[in-house]
Amino acid sequence: MENNQKALNLLGLSLRAGSLTMGEGLVLKAIQQRKVALVLVAADASQATRDKFSAKGDFYHVPVMIAFTKQAMSQALGRPRTIVGITEPGFAQRLIALLKT
Repeated sequence: MENNQKALNLLGLSLRAGSLTMGEGLVLKAIQQRKVALVLVAADASQATRDKFSAKGDFYHVPVMIAFTKQAMSQALGRPRTIVGITEPGFAQRLIALLKT
């Protein structure tokens, strides 16, 4: 199985484990409160959205990765999503490892 598919499966697993924050406003708030270990932004999100989350991530020292499409992310989560924050450090580290290879 390719790494992208493994990462999407892990994303779905983290949802079932209750380790996700979803939605732009909630993820921004979680970044500011340092409650997320990783933020994933869909590659086909608007440039302004990608820039905003990259800047917030840099400021608060939270890794932000641009990965997947809105469709792939939504399919993995079972609901339409463009931005998710992973709150569990173990899931975040594994996702980073999968997406960097």
